[in-house]
Formats: sequence, C-alpha cells, structure tokens
Amino acid sequence: MTPTSRAAKRILWVDDEIDLLRPHLLFLQARGYHVDAISNGDDALALLRDNPYDLVLLDEQMPGRRGLEVLELLRRQDPHARVVMVTKSEEDHTMKEAIGRRVDDYLVKPTSPRQVLSVVTRILEGSSIRQQQVAQDFAARFARLSMKRQDARTADEFAEVFTELVDWHIRLEGSGEDNLLDTVHSMMSDLRRDFGEWVKRAYPRWMRSAADRPRLSVDLVRDFVVPLLGQEPVYFVVLDCMRLDQWRVMNPLLAPYFEIEESYHYSILPTATPYARNAIFSGLFPDEIARRNPGWWDSSDDEGSLNAFEDRLLSEQLKRITGRNVPVHYEKIFSDREGESVRARVNSALKTPGSVIALVFNFVDLMTHGRSESPILMEVAKDEAALRDLTRAWFERSTAYQVLKEAAQEGHRVILTTDHGSILCQRPTTVFARRDATSNLRYKFGQDLRAEGSDNAFATRDEKDLRMPSGRLGMTYLLALEDHFFVYPTKLREYQARYRNSFLHGGISPEEMIVPVASLTPRPR
Repeated sequence: MTPTSRAAKRILWVDDEIDLLRPHLLFLQARGYHVDAISNGDDALALLRDNPYDLVLLDEQMPGRRGLEVLELLRRQDPHARVVMVTKSEEDHTMKEAIGRRVDDYLVKPTSPRQVLSVVTRILEGSSIRQQQVAQDFAARFARLSMKRQDARTADEFAEVFTELVDWHIRLEGSGEDNLLDTVHSMMSDLRRDFGEWVKRAYPRWMRSAADRPRLSVDLVRDFVVPLLGQEPVYFVVLDCMRLDQWRVMNPLLAPYFEIEESYHYSILPTATPYARNAIFSGLFPDEIARRNPGWWDSSDDEGSLNAFEDRLLSEQLKRITGRNVPVHYEKIFSDREGESVRARVNSALKTPGSVIALVFNFVDLMTHGRSESPILMEVAKDEAALRDLTRAWFERSTAYQVLKEAAQEGHRVILTTDHGSILCQRPTTVFARRDATSNLRYKFGQDLRAEGSDNAFATRDEKDLRMPSGRLGMTYLLALEDHFFVYPTKLREYQARYRNSFLHGGISPEEMIVPVASLTPRPR
C-alpha cells in the first residue's frame, strides 16, 4: 500500500539549511507525505507541542540548540517520537551518542532524496509493507502447502508440513493477518486429523521394527550427544514440555551466541514426562526400563516416582554405547531462584574432562500445568501466541538462558531439546473407566476402559503397541487424538469448565510428538 492510499503521514524536517533541501521535500511530498520544514530547534519543539508528527528528521549541527539537545527535550515531551538524525559529522562518537539516545535511524549528509525516502518508508510504512508481503507469500504458497498436507504419508513429510504451518502461524500472527490465521488454523486441524490416523497405524509398527521409524526419544543421546564426546565438556539441556513454536521464539535470543543447527524428533507415546523423558535419558523404551529395573515402575504415572533416576539412566546409556564410564553432572531445575547455586555447581563440574552436563528445566511444564489451575495464568497465556510470548519472557530472564550464554562464552557445545510438546485442547471426550484408571487427561490406562467416541482416541489392549511394561489382565491403553481431552460422565461439566482451552499432553498430535532438537555451536569470540 502506498502512502497516497491512506491519510498522509506527517513529517517535520528540522534543519538550518532547509532551503537547500527543497528537492528532498518535494520528492517526499510527491510520494504522498505531508512535510513541514523549520530551521531551528526551539521553533521545532514549540511546533511539536501542539501538532502530532509521525516522524522528525533532525539536523544535528544547527545554530542555537544542537540536534542532540533538541532530541533530549523532545524525548521528555514524547518518549515514543520517531526521530532520524541527519548530520554532516561522520565521527563515531556522534553516531553512538545519537543511537544511545534512541534515534530510529542515522543519515550522513550529503543525502540523496532516494536515500531519505528509503529511511522514511522503512520507518513509517515498514510494518504495513511487511504485512502485505507475508500475506502475498502465504497466498502464493497456500495451494502447494495444501497439497503437501494431503499427500503426507511419512514421518518426514508430516514434520515438514507441521513445521511450515508453525512458521506461518508465527509470521501471520506477528503481522496481524487474522483472516489468513484462520486458514492456518483450519489447515492445522486437518493435519491433526490425518496425523492421528497415520500414527494409529504407524506407531505399533515402529515399536516392532526399527526399519522405517523416525528418530524417536530413545535415539537422541546416541545420535546427538555421543558424537560430541571428547576432552571438552558437552551440555545436554532438556526444556520440559516445549512446543516447536515456543522454541521458534527462543531461537533468536540464542542466535547471537551460537550457530544453530535445528532438527526434530518424535516423542514416544504417551507424550508425557514419565515415559518420553525416561526414554531420552535411558535410550530404552518403557518395557525395557521395567525389565532392567522392576522396582521402579508401578501402575501410577506420577512424575516424582517415575522420573527419579534420570542421572543413573543417562550414565548407564553412555556406558552401554561407548564402553566406558562417562562423567555425568545432572541437575533438575524447578525454579530460577536456584540460579546462582546451579551455575556454581555447573562451573565446578566443567573442570572434569569429557563430562556431560545434563540439565533439565521444568519451568515450561510447570507453567503449562499451572495454567489449568490458575485463572490469572489462564488469562495471561490464553492462546498459542500468548504462551509463546510468556515463554520468551521467561527464557530471557531464566537460569537456562544464563547457563547457555556462559557455555557459549567458554566455547562449549550444547544439545538442546525437549521430551514432548503440548496441545491446546478444546473438545471433551467422555471416557468410561474403573477407579484404578490413571488420571492424565490425554491418556489413560486401566481395565474395562473405553472412550465414547472411538474416532477421538487410539485404543489398544496390546502393550507391545506402545512398548509398555506388562500390565494387569484386561488392561486397555487409551490415547486422545487431535485436541480432545478425556472427561468422566460423572464429572462432565466440572472437567469441561476446568480444562477446556488448556494446554495438555500425553496424547497424539503433531504439537506433542514433533519436537525440536538443536545443536548449538558457540560463535567465535
């Protein structure tokens, strides 16, 4: 959209040689901008007190008040005024002082009308131009993306479509394209349906043969951590319950410190901490863990009891793969109040050559669970976009970010991943179960267990379909599909009111199963 197709943006140009800039003024006016010109800072400040301007072009070297003095006074009047400093000085200190006082751009005379137009257009029209471009890019891609979704038949193909839809969701949401966002939501809904039907057929086959399965939770340490082992320590960082879109908004914060190579893996089922994270640290499926450690598992799915041995599982896996004892320092962090002590212990562990620094950060998972219990948190993180914003705000101030920056400064490699994602659940599905059924809202194990809508869940009585430990006779395993969550008929209204629009995990959806793995290589210092 050109400036002439909307109300003209108002520009004030302040320069003691304004008569010499007449060609520049006419050039801007010809392109639809309203431009006022004035020759000194005091008159400019008086004018700005009574008239709104979208942009001020401010000469730095003027008789009377210098441009930087005018800028300081202007910032007191209007802290959000957009200002471009124009000066004859090429000295670094002048430029740095202007930038330090938050100018939006900086031009050195002599400037051509085209240079000025470029800066003005970027500042005043940049967001609308970017919005138009995103819309055009998505429109051009829509048909091809729809066809890719319809044709997806393999793990890689589903992951490619899901990853692209996540990226479009973030781009379109950032540009305010609500109508096109509805199209992405519709495509994601269709993808979830197709993905669920495909996983129901494919996953039991993966559990019986490694021939055609994708990289799963059990493969991460072997594929990513072990190749980095040597004399230098290696970080292995797990951010619990991190969706791909949450990683996408954290990624730019790490980019100044690391070269980032991104991949993905499929979380094992159920997509829940007791199973997926144990699989990561052990390199084993639940039935293998249970056979090796029969005292660890019972009929509950409580994280505290089932995830108490991750350090031991990691040490055993590394020895099994490498044939030697690899030093492991393990930390599970629930609160950033522990930050100083965590960093001190990590720094001490780094003195051991060839060690693996394994760090599990539970904040994202705690935030996701806590959202269902807290009306305030539910309002703050009311949808995917808000959850991304909250995640980025946490990460930017977190112990995890501080530890990663320090790792980069010391030149240490990092593998960063998660155990599973979560999905915003909207649709309740009634489930009939005995009292001994597990409590999770996205998966349930128990006897005489069934869902009212058979299309809303994956059900099996064969534990080999999920590589689960042998259960009691008549045990049924039930996993929710798409954005469904399980409710009991006796608590239907209570569960609907409490858990609808909650981020849950444990079931089958791209958001829960297709999760990121990032290899972080420190940038040269």
